[in-house]
Amino acid sequence: MDFRENPAIYIQIAEYVCEQILLKKWKLQDRIISKNDLAVNMQVSPNTVQRAYDFLQQREIISNKRGIGYFIEDDAMERIIAFRREQFMENELPVFMRNIYLLKIDLKEIKTYFDQFVKDNFKNK
Repeated sequence: MDFRENPAIYIQIAEYVCEQILLKKWKLQDRIISKNDLAVNMQVSPNTVQRAYDFLQQREIISNKRGIGYFIEDDAMERIIAFRREQFMENELPVFMRNIYLLKIDLKEIKTYFDQFVKDNFKNK
């Protein structure tokens, strides 16, 4: 995985896990990949993945069943969406809105691009 400069790598790993759940690649109540396997896949230390898993546990998105592994909570989708929306609204949307204003982009044009993006990338939805 190519990591961005910000946010911290463990947050980006948590975002990856959340995205897998939102895309339904990882199902609710299923056991998720072990921290060691995910660390190898992402080329980071197991401690970094552990921080991501701790972060997700604090938000009640995953839970640890001692000796068995980490599992996705029943209401993980709602919690992920709430958390990701909050982050988007606070961090990304203001930059996006500023650019729309400065570049004089019409919202109808944005809607056209958005519709095409959904069509091209989420055909099954």
